[in-house]
Amino acid sequence: MTFARRLTIVALALITILMGLAVLAPATRAVMPSDGVPQDAAMGTQSPAALSVSDVSLMQAHVALEAAYEKAKSMSLAMDVAIVDAGGNLKAFIRMDGAWLGSIDIAIKKARTARYFDMPTGEIGKLSQPGGPLYNIEHSNGGLITFPGGLPIKNAEGQIIGAVGVSGSTVENDHTVAQAAVDALAK
Repeated sequence: MTFARRLTIVALALITILMGLAVLAPATRAVMPSDGVPQDAAMGTQSPAALSVSDVSLMQAHVALEAAYEKAKSMSLAMDVAIVDAGGNLKAFIRMDGAWLGSIDIAIKKARTARYFDMPTGEIGKLSQPGGPLYNIEHSNGGLITFPGGLPIKNAEGQIIGAVGVSGSTVENDHTVAQAAVDALAK
């Protein structure tokens, strides 16, 4: 028997032993103490099952899109508008007739950036200037947009449920149209 063959047999034997030990190890399980808050038996900590996240509904996303569309139209602008949910996933999108194709990605990234950091993208832009505490952050998360036009969306309780991103004009106009979307959901 060759050395390589013996080494392979020993390695397989060790893997089998380790897998057997993993099966015999005590499983982590949640226990419900008298106070009703789930506890992790192995760690003695509260279970994350108690967390809940609110999300922007499809109806709310459409209300925000309609408000953004009307605002852009009143300013004679053709915009791309994206709404993302609480997880930063695209929920709804419009590309107005004549809006720049290059602004599609920018609008989506502005919305995601606003949600990832729960602040207006323009504020992140101020912090990401050379010498700033977030310098070069725009290279993280698959690419962020750190200029105005992305805003978090909050529910009536002030909890962030998503975000809007707008692109297609100046950053000031992008921000104005995004604000119209947010304001429509605050009513």
